[in-house]
Parts: sequence; structure tokens; C-alpha cells
Amino acid sequence: MVDQLTSSKNSFDPLLSRRNFLTGTAGLTFALSLGLKAAGAHSMAVGDRQISDAWVTIGTDGKITIVFPVDEIGQGTSTALPLVFADELGADWNDVVVVPSPADDKIYGNPYYGVMLTGGSAGIAGYFTLVRTQAAQIRKILHNAVATNWSVPVSELSEGPSQVVHKKTGRKITFAQIAGFAQYPVHPPEITENDLKSWSEFRYIGKDMPRVDLPAKVNGTAEFSIDVRLEGMLYGMVLRAPIESSVPTSVNDAESSTVPGFVKTVLLPYGVGILAETMEAALASKVRLEVEWSVVERAGSFNSEVALERYAEAAKDLSIKSAFAHTNDFNRADTADIYKAFDAADAVFEGHYSNDYTYHAQMEPLNAVVALNAAGDRADVWVGTQSPTSAVAAAAKALDIAEDKITLHRSFSGGGFGRRNHEDQEFTVDAALLAKASRRPVKCIWSREDDVHNGRFRPMAAHTIRAAFDRDGNIIALHHRIASETAFSFSHPSMYKAFGSRPFLSINGSDIDYAIPNFLAEHIEQVDGMRLAPVRGTSVTTNNFAVESFLDEIALKKGVDPLEFRLGMLRHDTRALAVLNSVAEMASWPQGAVKDRALGIGFVHNSGSYMASVAEVSLDRASGTIKVHNIWAAIDPGLAVQPDTVQAQIEGGIIYGLGVALSERITMEDGVVQQSNFHDYLIPRMRDVPNLHVEVLSTDNAPGGAGEMGVTMAVAPVANAVAALTGVRMRRLPMTPERVLDALA
Repeated sequence: MVDQLTSSKNSFDPLLSRRNFLTGTAGLTFALSLGLKAAGAHSMAVGDRQISDAWVTIGTDGKITIVFPVDEIGQGTSTALPLVFADELGADWNDVVVVPSPADDKIYGNPYYGVMLTGGSAGIAGYFTLVRTQAAQIRKILHNAVATNWSVPVSELSEGPSQVVHKKTGRKITFAQIAGFAQYPVHPPEITENDLKSWSEFRYIGKDMPRVDLPAKVNGTAEFSIDVRLEGMLYGMVLRAPIESSVPTSVNDAESSTVPGFVKTVLLPYGVGILAETMEAALASKVRLEVEWSVVERAGSFNSEVALERYAEAAKDLSIKSAFAHTNDFNRADTADIYKAFDAADAVFEGHYSNDYTYHAQMEPLNAVVALNAAGDRADVWVGTQSPTSAVAAAAKALDIAEDKITLHRSFSGGGFGRRNHEDQEFTVDAALLAKASRRPVKCIWSREDDVHNGRFRPMAAHTIRAAFDRDGNIIALHHRIASETAFSFSHPSMYKAFGSRPFLSINGSDIDYAIPNFLAEHIEQVDGMRLAPVRGTSVTTNNFAVESFLDEIALKKGVDPLEFRLGMLRHDTRALAVLNSVAEMASWPQGAVKDRALGIGFVHNSGSYMASVAEVSLDRASGTIKVHNIWAAIDPGLAVQPDTVQAQIEGGIIYGLGVALSERITMEDGVVQQSNFHDYLIPRMRDVPNLHVEVLSTDNAPGGAGEMGVTMAVAPVANAVAALTGVRMRRLPMTPERVLDALA
């Protein structure tokens, strides 16, 4: 039986909802808008008072509950961001309970994006100043309440852990006691920069505190959406078209229906859904489906190797003008000046680089659980997502009900890397449509093959970089042209439009800190309609690979030490010099490599952080296999809220980046992805992981990102080390053994 269904037009405890917590708690609850929009879109009652979307509750029981808006996908932000709030507030960390926020962009959206989105290493950086400001406001409210109650000047009050102290008499009162009489003022006090604590006053920030998400993950009680079990629940899977935009034209489920546990087949706008009593039955039924698909001419003829050649020609062709370009801080002229500099140059050097598509390869399969009420006008959704408001919107649209009728249960995510933050949230839609078709709770799970074949990939790109030199051999201009499709236009069309339809993500990482008088980076738009998305490190990784490889190539041709070459162009930037000098000392540059190995170096400034790394490699010349033995990395992330977490993020990013550098690639023939699972999409194995040496240089600067930096710093240094070892420049990612042998030949 085939049902036709069309989409409508339109401690940390992730299971403890904010609303459920508040209904049984007395105390002070503070409404914070984080400067985005005034709180008050939704109100809830506590005792006889009305409050609005509170970010923190100080209970009369002594517990301080802090709402956490960023999704915990293993990066540790569910500890770090509440820690910032608690430290500025003056709370004892032992009194703090962390709960996830509701899905509401107006109240909880990241100021960087304006919406709730976990990505781009913007969890701490995006919220840091505003969270501190709001915590300082609450601290002032507490102090004002005590000053009034005790009839003392507020200037005589200070704080202890979860206490207010009268300095003259030593009298103390706990936050819990203050919660019994304090009132939230009609006009909250204004906060200036002078009201914020100096960083020397922080009790917890900058120290390694136990992560609040780890105990449940260690003891097995942490609930991911894939763990959810509901009474009467069915299991769903979806057979998707092999080519984007293709739709089923005929379906034969005769063989599928013979599988014990099979329930029914559901025809979807984009594929064929299977419902079964068990996951095993759903899998077995899906592989027995016989489906014919509509023909999509353009996508169906797409070949990634042929397309990359076309991209490379576009990057080289200076007559093709860019719709989007930028310069760096050292360039004070318009884009025309780059061509004038090249016309006046004494010499010009040019390099060409490229990269294949890559896949997110997150460990937890994509999945969601959706349960409708009997009337079909309300639904509960369990999903691990990097974009909770998008998940709510997508489910509501699929079910044809209002968004406020969706209750989102925010679950842990077993890895994201950008795969779970797409606007369409297709894995949530799958579960919603199948639940609508069956009127039973449905858990829909993507197999690994589903996700590889129908993934959203890091864009394939081709790069042409030119350098112009004066008579003394100094670089007077650098011109970087990037030809690729635009990932953000596919994965986040609404946000892309809101940001002016500019491919900023495609060009990110091409900007440079080097003191070169004229610099221009251009994006040459390619349009092939491929499924694309941000992937950890996204274009920063591939653009930095091109830039740092190119500069390394120049240094070697000039006979200049690559480290000294970079230092000479970064004399103006003390933070850049610090990470480069630090990593050079760590790796004993340049003599540190043992026999038959070589060192390569790279530098990046992105997401508000500075990082340099050195890779040590060897090469099996018979097989073409590159072996990375050591990677040393130094990062200045500004203020490291939790240094150990920063280090862990860099280590994880380096391992992720080694896959980008050496083995991970998606190819397409006739519009169909050729890879299917981890036997032919090769992520790093334990045997591939080098010794990792990471130094975190916390500085008195605003916190920057860390989650994506390590990915970037695993790529160019490896390529540069291979060039130092062999004299051969690897110009395409990944640097597979076959490509290495071709280059050596």
C-alpha cells in the first residue's frame, strides 16, 4: 500500500524544559533580551508574578538556573557560556543548574546571526559581551535590593560567591535570601563598560572547570534523539532520489510488504518513505523498494572532475569579473588598483590550487522523532539540531500547523560540523511527514549510505593566486580568485538573502594579515545546483590552504626560510608574531625534523583567533602515502574561557583537518555521488593520528573561536612539509597517494 503525502506550503539536562522548571520554582527570574529585541514575546507565571522568557532564575532554594541558548554538540559551550554568566554575576558555580532555552530567535538568537544557530565558532564570541552585560545588570539589581533593605549605600556592597557583602560590617546575605524580597525594577539599571568586572576579578573564567554535559555522557544517561522511545512508535526511513530535484514517478513496494514488521509505504514530494515496527524491518523494506525517478537534465549530466576543470578556467580568466570581492586592512584603494599594481610590477608569480567536495561525517546518524496529538494540531519533536528554530519551523510547515503548536525537546547531538544547521532541517521533515501519514509517533533515521549519497557538501573550488613584485623582490600586490558555488545560498537561503545575497562564506579565509600594499580576493560564482553546506572550517580551510601554500612556494623560490618570510610581513601584529614564534620554538624550527622527514608551517587569523602550526611528515615514495608524525600548534583565542576545552577543540579540529588534507573526497558522475560509506569515504583512523602538541596562549582580548581553527591548521602545514621534503608542490586537496605519485612522476 502506498500513501500519497505532500508537504504543506508553508548540571546540564536537555530534558528539563525551562517552562517545567519554572512552574515549581520560587525566586527571582530575570528577563534578558541580549540586545536583540525586548523580552516579552512569551510570558509565563511564577507565583503571582508574570515574567518574560527569563535567562536566569535565582531560587529561594539557592539554585541559580541559567538558560543555555547554544546547542551542545560536543564543543563544551554548555559549560563555558553559563560560566561566563555566573562569573560576572558573582554566582557560586556549585549553585548553578544549566538548562536549554526554548527555540525563540527574538529572545535567544545569537547576535552574530540574529537567529539561534550553532556554528562558525560563534558560541562564546557571539554572546560573550552581552551575557556579561546582562549578568552585571542582575548583579546591580541584587545590590540595589540589599542596599534598600539594609539602608546602606550601594557603594559599600561587594560580593562573595552567591552572596552580597557589606564591606564595613562584614555582614553577608545569600542570593537565595535576596530572592525572597527583591523585586525586578520597572526600569532596569543601565550598564556601562565600567560596571563590568575587570578580567582579574574573574573567579572561574580562564580556569578549567568540569564540563556539565560530561557526567551524563559518561554514565550513559544522556539522551540523544536517537535514544528516544515512545509508546506505539514506528520506525521510518526515506529512499531519496540519487539526483537532487528528481522525484519518484512510480513505486513498487510488493517485495517490501513481505518483510515482517512492514507497515506501509508513503509517497513523499522528494522520495519514498517506509514505516515499520522495527528499525531492522524499515531497513530491509527500503532496500526492496522498486522506484523510477524523474529525469533532471542539468544535474543528471554533472561530473565533478569536468566541473572542476571549468572552475579552474574561470578562476584564471581575468575577463570574468567578480560580483563579490574584498580587500584587507592594508589596502586603501578600490579593486581597480590591483590591476594597476600588476601592470607596474617588475615580476609576477602565479599559482593554482583546488579542492574536492567533502562530507561532514558526523558520527550520530541524522534522526528525529515526531509525535502528533490525537487531533493532529500539536506535535512534540525530539531532535539534535544546530538550528532549533529552523527545526520548529520545518516541522510546523510539514505538519501544516502553527509554530507555537510545536514543542521542541532539544537533545544532545552526536556531532554536527554544520550538518545539523541547515534551514530546511530535512531529517526533521522526514519524521514529521511520516508521523502525519501514520498518526503514530515516528523515529526516522538516515543510514550512513543515505547521508553520504544525499549529503550537503563542502564546496568544490578552484583558486588562482597572483603576486606582483617590485625590483627589490618585495610583494606589492596579491590577487586571489576563488571559483566555486555558494554553499550558504543552498543551506540557509533566508539568512543568505537577509545578508544581502553575498557569498561571504565562500571568500572567508582568503583575507590576509600580511603587510602587502595591494590585496584583492574575488569570488567567481559558479552555478551547478549541487547540495552544499558549511562544513567544519568551511572555506577558511581551503582558502587558507591556497594562500599559505602560495606564500610558502614564494619563500622557497626566493630561498628564504618560510617562517622568517611570514614574520617579515607580520611585524605590525604582535599576536601573529607570538603564535608563530611560539610554535617555532615548540617544533624546534627549522632543524626539528628527524631524518627522512620535513617540517611545514602555516598561519591563520580567523574567527577572532590567531593560530600557527607546524607539521612533520614523511613519505612512502613507493605508495605515495603521506604520514604525519607530529603537529605542533599555538593558538591565541583571546581570553580562553576554558583553556582545556580550547585545546580539545584544536586537537579534534586537527584530526578532522587531516581527513580534508589527505583522504576525504566526494566525487559525482552523472549527478550521482560515487561514495557510500566509510570504506570509500576515508576519514582518519587511529593509526593516522599524529602526536599533537597544542599551546593555548590566552590573552587580554575578546574571546575568539576555536572549533574550526584546528581544521584549517592541519592542511597547509602538511602540504608545505611535503613540498619541503620532496620539492614537489601538492596543489589539490585531498593529497591522496595516487595524486602524490602523479606529482612525483
